[in-house]
Amino acid sequence: MIELPYVEQGDATGVPVVMLHGVTDSWRSFEHVLPYLPDDIRAIAVTQRGHADAPQPDSGYLIEDLAGDVIDLLDELGIDRAVLVGHSMGSWVTQRVAIDHPERVLGVVLAGSFSGRPGDGPGMQELADEMASVRDPVTDKIARDFQESTVASPLPPGQMDKFVSESMKVPARVWNQTFKGFLEVDHVEGLAQLAAPALLIWGEQDAFIPRAVQDVLLETLPDARLEVYERVGHAVHWERPERFARDVAAFSRYSAGLQLRGVQSRAAR
Repeated sequence: MIELPYVEQGDATGVPVVMLHGVTDSWRSFEHVLPYLPDDIRAIAVTQRGHADAPQPDSGYLIEDLAGDVIDLLDELGIDRAVLVGHSMGSWVTQRVAIDHPERVLGVVLAGSFSGRPGDGPGMQELADEMASVRDPVTDKIARDFQESTVASPLPPGQMDKFVSESMKVPARVWNQTFKGFLEVDHVEGLAQLAAPALLIWGEQDAFIPRAVQDVLLETLPDARLEVYERVGHAVHWERPERFARDVAAFSRYSAGLQLRGVQSRAAR
């Protein structure tokens, strides 16, 4: 079992919310969101395997591997069910957990999310090919060019530098294997059966994911709604952390309420 680094805040009896970052990021991807989350949200921001200060095994970078790590973490923390918040790569991990382990999921927040397969989004093969050429040591330029492509406007001073620094901790082989693994994703059939409610959050200036992909998700997921952030790029939570926290908190309370009403309904029968 891979022991993942994480940070936790909020009431231990609050709604569990597990936050999963994008490729080459870390738990710090949500560092600027955490201060805006209310105390009744038990927020857990995770660094996934291969990234930053997490263990970096030689292999195991398919989406199902990362999803398995999330289940292990829930077990370790004694959490039966949680809201999963996934950004970019983390949204695919969130999808996989919800498909394979629906009994562990209260709801899903898919931010800057791909649809059920890479072919539904333009340029994934080209991006995977580009990242296959990354070699050690990962330079500031490679990491910065990639991270800056995820935002539509400059971040506060020092914030982008922090994200670039975290990306440079990721070995080239993890960049290579993770992007290659994206091409093997096929969640379409599973997403169509997903019982958990879903909140989609998308920036209208996302350079990676067009609006059409969000429409595919809306058509595929049985219970989903979309929040569009205007004048924002792929990393919606970096550019609008306060709104992101507000949307996540409201959705998490809603999802937990659905679960509670379901339990009460079954008890009444």
